[in-house]
Amino acid sequence: MKSFIFALTKQDAFPETILFYNEGVKITTQESDTVNDLLFLDSVGVEIVNCGTCLDFFKLKDDLKVGSITNMYDIVERMEKAEKVIKPN
Repeated sequence: MKSFIFALTKQDAFPETILFYNEGVKITTQESDTVNDLLFLDSVGVEIVNCGTCLDFFKLKDDLKVGSITNMYDIVERMEKAEKVIKPN
């Protein structure tokens, strides 16, 4: 995942939004190179969105380093409306 997010910072065109849910929210709450890459993406206009329920489940809401908090209904709606969804494994 670290390599995937770093690679996003080197593209000519950036994604509009990156959604973090389930254990993915851990990436936005830990001090790491990945958070720095996400902060860069945020600074160039990429919307970083985190599932609040997921942050609560892992007791990480107070540790959020980048992005906004929303709910799973919003995340699903955004995915349904997106022209393209990329889901790295």
